[in-house]
Amino acid sequence: MTEAETALGYEQARDELIEVVRKLEAGGTSLEDSLALWERGEELAKVCRHWLEGARARLDSALAARDAADVEE
Repeated sequence: MTEAETALGYEQARDELIEVVRKLEAGGTSLEDSLALWERGEELAKVCRHWLEGARARLDSALAARDAADVEE
């Protein structure tokens, strides 16, 4: 993942991805433009997955720490 991609926040990447999908579904673009939109959508989806996986890891870590604290009590 490039630095520019990781600089995008989850919400920003998600919103841009929604716009890309809207444009693709609307049609009326050339094959070249459609391919460029598709590639951008793939990049944005990767950014969203990165953020969601990071959030899941943080949540799992917090839950594990809570469970460990409960066992110690």
